[in-house]
Amino acid sequence: MKDWLDSYDDRDWQTTTEGTVRYALLGLGWWTIDVALPAIQHSDLGEVTTFVSSSTEKAERLAAENDVDHGISYEEFHDGAATDAYDAVYVGTPNAYHLEYVESAAEHGKAVLCEKPMESTVERAEQMVEAAESADVPLMIAYRMQTDPAVRRAKELVQDGFVGDPVSVYGNNSQPLLEMIPDHDQWRLDPDRSGYGTSVMDLGIYSLNTTRFILDWDPVAVQSQMSSHHEAFDAVPDERSGALLTLEGGVKMVTTDSQRAHEDTQLKITGTEGQIDLRPAFHGECTMHLSRGDVTATVSHEAFDSQREMREEFDFFADRVLTGEPVVADGRHGLQDMRIVRAIHQAAESGDVVEL
Repeated sequence: MKDWLDSYDDRDWQTTTEGTVRYALLGLGWWTIDVALPAIQHSDLGEVTTFVSSSTEKAERLAAENDVDHGISYEEFHDGAATDAYDAVYVGTPNAYHLEYVESAAEHGKAVLCEKPMESTVERAEQMVEAAESADVPLMIAYRMQTDPAVRRAKELVQDGFVGDPVSVYGNNSQPLLEMIPDHDQWRLDPDRSGYGTSVMDLGIYSLNTTRFILDWDPVAVQSQMSSHHEAFDAVPDERSGALLTLEGGVKMVTTDSQRAHEDTQLKITGTEGQIDLRPAFHGECTMHLSRGDVTATVSHEAFDSQREMREEFDFFADRVLTGEPVVADGRHGLQDMRIVRAIHQAAESGDVVEL
């Protein structure tokens, strides 16, 4: 156990320390500027050379404010402006706009790191995968939890039999969206831009994908219920959502999500011999609580906030781009999450069990 703890923060995925991936950042909202940009600036294998926004003026202004070389508009990006200045594209726009930018990046021969969920619908996600595969460019979906040390150690513990046979999973992700962004017309509450809904698309995907990563098993059936109560959520069905999923191996998973609740994140995996409880789980400072028999332990890394999680994610992506090794959370991996999210919404609407 001591050796394991001593190597807790080690980059067990790293294969190179040489080279630099130059990024074009597309979609210059608060997450891109306040989290993604400094994450790359503090990374080992990346630098930002290009900003892409709704207008050249805005992109150039933000580029000047943040010491970035180039600022171009979306239209200029599509037309191939500044392609010599960057090697890869980070897509951080609202979900329903991902496809068009990934298609253009693929046409330009650029590697892509696309935010999750990868698109607004399964059909558009399928088109994205086809575009990347046809152009033979790497497409990675930005599941930052997959490079978080707590999640990677949890995966190792499960593989080593710490919990015995996995039996059940509980995941929750909730936040007070309207307190964070007091705008009833924001894109997360607009199904034309967000996709099937808001809570499952934006929050539930963390529990779903992190569970898939740790257990290496996918859901095979789902039943769910969801409801909306506040007027800001009139256009989306899932202000509150709860689902029961059956995973491969017979594991049962309960996941609850809400965009209008006290902030809380948790992922608890219980087996025949022990339990791993990530709490908090998804919003930085991921802390792991371990139980097996009479033994309990807590492992935390308070300095590992969302920005550092993103730094690890960007360096993992750059490591794979520089070495030509395949990315792990590729487009087909993200496409499976889209199918699961769609099934959760279909099950809530029909009242039936939906098989995957």
